Amino acid sequence: MIENPVALVTGGATGIGAACCRALAAEGFYVGIHYNKSVERAQQLLKEIKEGFLIQADLTDIERVDMMIGKLKDAVGRVDVLVNNAGHSINADILSMKLEQFDAQRALTRGVWYLTKRILRQFLLRSPSGRIINISSVVGHTGNAGQIPYTMEKAALDAFTKSLAQELRGRNILVNSVAPGFIATDMTEELQQEVKDKIITNIALGRIGKPEEIAEVVAFLAKKGSYITGSVIHVNGGLYGG
Repeated sequence: MIENPVALVTGGATGIGAACCRALAAEGFYVGIHYNKSVERAQQLLKEIKEGFLIQADLTDIERVDMMIGKLKDAVGRVDVLVNNAGHSINADILSMKLEQFDAQRALTRGVWYLTKRILRQFLLRSPSGRIINISSVVGHTGNAGQIPYTMEKAALDAFTKSLAQELRGRNILVNSVAPGFIATDMTEELQQEVKDKIITNIALGRIGKPEEIAEVVAFLAKKGSYITGSVIHVNGGLYGG
């Protein structure tokens, strides 16, 4: 049996997810690093944090999620904190985006809902207690041209947070969102410098955020913040006030 509290971070091998894994490990969690394709980066991260395990699944495939839940039961027996971080963006304007591209983007929302449903059953059977932290985005509030399905997905995560917190009223299960702004990740690294500079002019702190600055809020919500639920916490350097 694992004595430390167990945290599962989806999309945990890269970017904000990897920073969350490091921050949670530093707080004493035994960390499950979920990945889909980034196996080498996941393996390297596990070597770094030491106290944890790897678990692979395509969250858009419900059968794979069910298999993942079975593996979690065998590996650790429980999850105390779920961080729904996994995400991807298929970019195109509404006139050029194909229906299958839209469906591929939205399939992840279904996967997040289903994984959370399965983990919640464990929470309710065991304590009931637990924490769910959804990583959404500032663009779910501001919108972003060429990313309609992605912005819909992120807005849906925040609505999911608020609705689930109400459904779990009276139980010791906290549900919150962390909405990052413009953060230095593989996704933002692909942007042209002039695009980055234009975004930075709208950030009060005048710089791009770091994944670690999102992770420290996630770690706080995972271990403290006992009177916070149903909230969307914006971490964007003053880009958007919420």
